[in-house]
Amino acid sequence: MAILLGLDVGDIRIGVALSDELGVAAHPLCTLTRKNRKVDLIAIADLVSIHKVERVIIGLPISLDGSIGTQAEKVQKFAQRLENVIDIPIEFQDERFTTAEAEDILQELNKDTKEQKELIDEVSAVIILTDYLNQDRETTTAASTNNT
Repeated sequence: MAILLGLDVGDIRIGVALSDELGVAAHPLCTLTRKNRKVDLIAIADLVSIHKVERVIIGLPISLDGSIGTQAEKVQKFAQRLENVIDIPIEFQDERFTTAEAEDILQELNKDTKEQKELIDEVSAVIILTDYLNQDRETTTAASTNNT
């Protein structure tokens, strides 16, 4: 399996997660504080290169009704710009409720408000990447079951 990079792209920060080589688990990597478009894209391209990433998974904040809102459009534009900087596939993963789920996880870990703010984007990126990995595993399992 390939190493995947998960991104939770926000206006102020980008949470980053990395999968293991087997595609079994996702782990927090870092939080990038947004500077400007060029710096942000270079920072992600550097992470892709350093970690030998083969695919980038970006959380897409789809509205509850399933429509693409303003924030999702911003994320899609960011992904288009990133495609011009890296030469690997980029895919989207529905990220509805990931921030709330990340907040719950951090509260369960007894993280104070300051720690939660510092970690929320990374944890959201882990959830996005984990959801993608689980969905990919389910698809692979279903396909292999249908072939037998």
